[in-house]
Amino acid sequence: MKKGIYIANTEAWTGKSIIALGVMKMLLAKANKVGYFRPIISDFPEGERDNHIETLISYFDLDINYEDAYGFTLSEVIDLKNSGKEDILIDKIIEKYKSIESKYDVVLVEGSDLIDKGVSIEFDLNVEIAKNLSLPTIIVSSAHNKTVSEAVANLELAVQSFADEDVKVQAVFMNKVDEDVYDEMTAELEKVNTNNTVIGVIPLNKKLYSPTVREINEEIGGKVLFGEDLLGNQAEAFHVGAMQLRNYLARMNNNCLMITPGDRADIIIGALQANASTNYPSIAGIVLTGGLVPEETVMRLISGLPNVVPIISVKEATFVAANNIGNVKARIRPRDTSKLDLSINTFDKHVNIEALEEKFRTFESDVMTPRMFQYNLVSKAKSSKKHIVLPEGSDSRILEAAINLVNQNVVDITLLGNKENIILKVNALGLKLNEKKINIIDPVSSEYFEDYWKTYYEIRKHKNVSETKAKDIMLDVSYFGTMMVHKGHADGMVSGAINTTAHTIIPSFQFIKTRPGVSTVSSVFFMCLADHVAVFGDCAVNVDPNADQLAEIAISSAESAIAFGVKPKIALLSYSSGSSGTGEQVDKVRSATEKAIALRPDLKIEGPIQYDAAVDPTVGKSKMPNSEVAGEATVLIFPDLNTGNNTYKAVQRETGAIAIGPMLQGLNKPVNDLSRGCTVDDIFNTVVITAIQAQDQE
Repeated sequence: MKKGIYIANTEAWTGKSIIALGVMKMLLAKANKVGYFRPIISDFPEGERDNHIETLISYFDLDINYEDAYGFTLSEVIDLKNSGKEDILIDKIIEKYKSIESKYDVVLVEGSDLIDKGVSIEFDLNVEIAKNLSLPTIIVSSAHNKTVSEAVANLELAVQSFADEDVKVQAVFMNKVDEDVYDEMTAELEKVNTNNTVIGVIPLNKKLYSPTVREINEEIGGKVLFGEDLLGNQAEAFHVGAMQLRNYLARMNNNCLMITPGDRADIIIGALQANASTNYPSIAGIVLTGGLVPEETVMRLISGLPNVVPIISVKEATFVAANNIGNVKARIRPRDTSKLDLSINTFDKHVNIEALEEKFRTFESDVMTPRMFQYNLVSKAKSSKKHIVLPEGSDSRILEAAINLVNQNVVDITLLGNKENIILKVNALGLKLNEKKINIIDPVSSEYFEDYWKTYYEIRKHKNVSETKAKDIMLDVSYFGTMMVHKGHADGMVSGAINTTAHTIIPSFQFIKTRPGVSTVSSVFFMCLADHVAVFGDCAVNVDPNADQLAEIAISSAESAIAFGVKPKIALLSYSSGSSGTGEQVDKVRSATEKAIALRPDLKIEGPIQYDAAVDPTVGKSKMPNSEVAGEATVLIFPDLNTGNNTYKAVQRETGAIAIGPMLQGLNKPVNDLSRGCTVDDIFNTVVITAIQAQDQE
């Protein structure tokens, strides 16, 4: 079963709690440890807590702390959105969910309630959260006060909204359905169910959706005069008693709450007597309005009656009090065990549990959002912390990224450059550099300098490099940083924010060299698109690779994809697909494809293939119907640097994709190049992938 399940509302007050309770019971029957998480909860007065969390933890005796079971309050969400920090919001929700996921067999995630000031943003946020967590989703809707067609259309719209963002909706529940349209509702939902989604239709049960007198009293701030032990009575309706008693008695309903001015002793005593009579319906309680209470003699009379229903006094006038009571919604609370049991029994009776279990057991998703991919990268880097050297220690972007990396405990960092100049630059930027966490080395005064230039001299003296030249070269930060990696004094190097690509990578060709069995050093970009991550290669190193080199680039790129959690389906791109085209360039790609398949028959490889046929399922099926790659490619290999470099930049700019890289592949130890136009985030991400490469090469 997938590690998590997401439950979302279409609107407020759908009765989502019933579904959460039923699904939780289902999960606990299949898994030893089940977690619970709410990304967003409503705001509560100090001392109060989220009712959903408290109820689930209490009723099922879940082993989870309240504080761990939610991400943000709604006011915190709105503040982050208003300040343009929505990325922080999603990142933190992913981080907190992943922390819970690591401790449990499966996690039930319950979306926000859509009942507060943020309703306009909550629905879209629920979609975005479900997408970023890549979870199978249940959508809950309500048929209350809607026709069958209106209710079905509302649910369809919500399902489509989730599907448009590649969220896999596995089940839908229509709640609060009137008994007389139950069969019609079921039939209409089956008609529109084109994705074999599990459907649940749950009838309206007044016992579940009627508030108790206690809930009403807590909401309206009343004072209980009598009947405190019966505050659990459910009020299925309410009536104002302001007419003569004979007229009011004719309008009494079972389990109704009577609202009357506090000086109407006739109505009060008459209602209590009717409640005791077998000839009239039972009432849930009485609310006295206007701040008035009966005279002392009447109060004494009431106190002597047996089984007096709750009598509550409020300050508000009758009309205001009635409006306030009408706005009270029933909630399932931890102590309402009878209502909790009824909720689960209702779920079990009207939901095909076996079908629901099977749907989640077989669920698979290829959705990988940029935020989740980056979270996974950082988590993996943290799992075995590596030491990365950054030669361009005086660049402001490098400094900010380095400080962020060590503050988040992702890697250990060494900066190269003059220590005094670097500290002055840090102070000028308003940053704080912890010298205990970030090492600064000046090649000129380094204890390693003599060993490094002598090592370089021995490696390159056959190329007529003299000792004097070796000393001069080793003063260059790119060479010094690369030698740190070569000597094992650092696990990897990232450079190129100031220096050219050639200046960054030529030292690695000279003495780090390629891994055994690899003759071509190449590069890939991890293209973080809206719903998945694609690997683009080679977009930075090889200008016009031949067929043998192209085959090797394809295999190296597939291995990089696997190392970073991307399932490889490799497309070697050209201007034609299959056997439809001829010419020197397409023949090169065709030959490279044949060579790659021969070298790695275990991989799914297709080529030559056009870009649209590689990534668009409809086009892929049309042009290459028998291909396992067409329309589903995750690793895209370009025929030359001109095509690859321009394509990755076009995709990045036009789609807003995050491009992480280039990452060099094929070297004995990781050295990676930055663009001179790189951002702090680019540097951060490149250091992270360099650290992961170092882990994989141990």
